[in-house]
Amino acid sequence: MSSTKLKTANIVSLDASKLTGVMPAISGANLTGVAPFTVSASDPVITTNPSGGLGTLWMNSTSGEAYVLTDATAGENVWTNVGDGSGNYGKAFGGRGPGTISGFTVGSYGGTVIDKFPFSSDADATDHGDLSIANIGVVAGQSSATHGYTSGGQTPSVSVVTTIEKFAFSANVTATVHGDLTVARRYIYSGQSSLTHGYASGGALNGGPFLNVIDKFTFSADATATDVGNLTVSRELLAGQSSATHGFVSGGHASAYMNQIDKFSFSSDGDSVDHGDLIIGRYGVTGQSSETHGYTCGGTRDVTPNRNEIDRFAFASNTTATDVGNLTIGKRYAAGQSSTTHGYNSGGHNGTAVVDIIDKFAYSSSVDASDIADITVARSSCVGAQY
Repeated sequence: MSSTKLKTANIVSLDASKLTGVMPAISGANLTGVAPFTVSASDPVITTNPSGGLGTLWMNSTSGEAYVLTDATAGENVWTNVGDGSGNYGKAFGGRGPGTISGFTVGSYGGTVIDKFPFSSDADATDHGDLSIANIGVVAGQSSATHGYTSGGQTPSVSVVTTIEKFAFSANVTATVHGDLTVARRYIYSGQSSLTHGYASGGALNGGPFLNVIDKFTFSADATATDVGNLTVSRELLAGQSSATHGFVSGGHASAYMNQIDKFSFSSDGDSVDHGDLIIGRYGVTGQSSETHGYTCGGTRDVTPNRNEIDRFAFASNTTATDVGNLTIGKRYAAGQSSTTHGYNSGGHNGTAVVDIIDKFAYSSSVDASDIADITVARSSCVGAQY
């Protein structure tokens, strides 16, 4: 019997049920409908930009954790854990989500130093760069996906400023001017970050009244901020926190030591509303944010004594905060940073002297903080950022 050799051009379609036996090795380049899958010994990070885009799967061959890309935004990707594990990487809250790499302690009373410490291990901070302006007036701090920001404050010549500075997370550099607030002011301390904008809330004029202004500025371009609303009470030296949808402020000082917690929407400009209360009114506090809760640490009710309380309040409902632990010492005017699992409190003033302590506390349980490392130089009146 004669046979005819089948040519490729003669094949119009082929039913999958007719394919039996062992298939030869073929190039995967011609396969369709197969989702991209990456196997790596480490977890993805927000700057991991896969060619497969949205829906890309990632397997950590060391831990066994698996992730899927649920937001494909270059440099700001969101990797969601798809197993029973934890550790989503990306914009879980605020500007670019919890930090996965480093915390930053920025500025000081009359200083310009920017240093950073790792989240992956308990280790001392290293020098990262400098602000371009020495500031003694306690600025506000914000974080985008790529940069840290400071806004407002007061120069050593006792001039309040509107300046917004920014510095890159990826390289050791001197900060540059990003824009200006709507009004010059000092003693803000309260910074918030949405996905696209930074906020500076409250503060005070030099020798003048306390302010309730909520300023908003874009991360995408150097620009002047806009006044988008007011706090419920004018005040200074308050803490800032950020959820996925709202900015929060807590504590502060005006005619009394404040315990109010305010919140304002990121999606629409407007005044803040009352969200609850701290367990005790105080100012010079620091703020941290987990995915579900805000934290307010330390502070003071007078020159002495300084407070060591760690307050926690839920983002989801209006409620009074609870005391979930203590810092290693009472201190005010420290910097606050947030990782995916822990809050940090660096530097500050203990009532007698400035300190270099980096305190760390877990979000998952109500326990006291631990002294895990030191910043490069003891200082207070600094602010925090995270990457």
